[in-house]
Amino acid sequence: MTVRNLNISQCVSEALRGEMERDSSIVVIGEDVGRQGGVFGATRGLQKAFGELRVVDTPISETAITGMAVGLALEGYRPLVEIMFVDFIGVCLDQIYNAIAKNHYMSGGRVIMPIVIKTAGGCIGSGAQHSQCLWGLFAHLPGLKVVAPSNPYDTKGLMVAALESDDPVVFIEHKGLLLTRAEDFPFGADVPQERYVVPIGSAAVVREGTDITVATLSGTVLSAYAAAEELAAEGISVELVDLRSVVPLDTATVAQSVDKTGRLLVVDEDYQSFGLSGELMTRVFESGITPRSFGRHAVPDVPIPGALSLEQAVVPQQASIREAIRKVVGS
Repeated sequence: MTVRNLNISQCVSEALRGEMERDSSIVVIGEDVGRQGGVFGATRGLQKAFGELRVVDTPISETAITGMAVGLALEGYRPLVEIMFVDFIGVCLDQIYNAIAKNHYMSGGRVIMPIVIKTAGGCIGSGAQHSQCLWGLFAHLPGLKVVAPSNPYDTKGLMVAALESDDPVVFIEHKGLLLTRAEDFPFGADVPQERYVVPIGSAAVVREGTDITVATLSGTVLSAYAAAEELAAEGISVELVDLRSVVPLDTATVAQSVDKTGRLLVVDEDYQSFGLSGELMTRVFESGITPRSFGRHAVPDVPIPGALSLEQAVVPQQASIREAIRKVVGS
């Protein structure tokens, strides 16, 4: 069977089109999502197909866009909001954590907020204000689901799951993967044309191994996979777990893997302190699994440098992940 050579943005577009055909309450709002079809093409052709009332170009005002989404959700719609980069979400954070994340709870369950905030994170050599992930920030706000896919298959399936969720979902694509085509992925490349759902909160073992468990998500899954392939030549067998989401966090799959391998390394492109790496390790220990050795490899507590060479010195890369694995394994 021939694999369709879709890129990540095309997978999002296919999921959106299918769900908008199934559910007339889904609307798309954001900057350049209509006539231009999105900065990376994820909404291309949707305004022509569904009209200007369901695919709405907005002014450059993240606060207004998310405020519109709250109002639409209160009126029974299921809005998808596009915020181009996750770095810009600070502008509208009040709408997210004081309305979108809390309205269901504050209404005693009478109100739902079926809102998808689609945005892009990741470190791409663009400096402190344009090269961040920030999923740890959203994970710290109760009421939000937080998703970060690593490959084409998961991107489409998780977007379908996000659009049918009655809870708000922050859907963080990786900037460096948006235009990457299926042929460049060693896993998750085959994207069926028919509808399917990847459950939010379910991790996937994308590479089996026996010596160490590496848990990560988004862009660093590919880097960790490449590092694991290199280390196989040295006799180090790496099991790689793609978390897929930060909230819910699938601790059980990671713990089961660690119970087998006896070692754990958490790799995170987000900031280390008070973040995913420490939280996941703590949960594994609390589940009753105690690895023989463990470690974490994340971004230190510094803004992302503007120079690409300096960014690569602080953000997990294939080479640094390889060395972190060696350290935990003790080789």
